[in-house]
Amino acid sequence: MSRANERLTVAELCAELRIARSTFYEWRAKGRAPRCIKLPNGDLRVRRIELERWLDDREEAA
Repeated sequence: MSRANERLTVAELCAELRIARSTFYEWRAKGRAPRCIKLPNGDLRVRRIELERWLDDREEAA
C-alpha cells in the first residue's frame, strides 16, 4: 500500500499530531476531526490523504 493510501489507526494519528486520544474524540464529536472510516468491528481508520487534506485546510498564511 502506498503512503498516500495508508490508513492510520487512532493511536497512530494521535502520535503523529501529538495529541491525546481524548482530544481526537472531542474533535470528532464536534465535527472537527479528519474524515474517518468506521470498520465493521467499530475501529476507526483515517486515510493518509484525508489527514493531509485536513491539515492543508487548517493552514494559515503567516
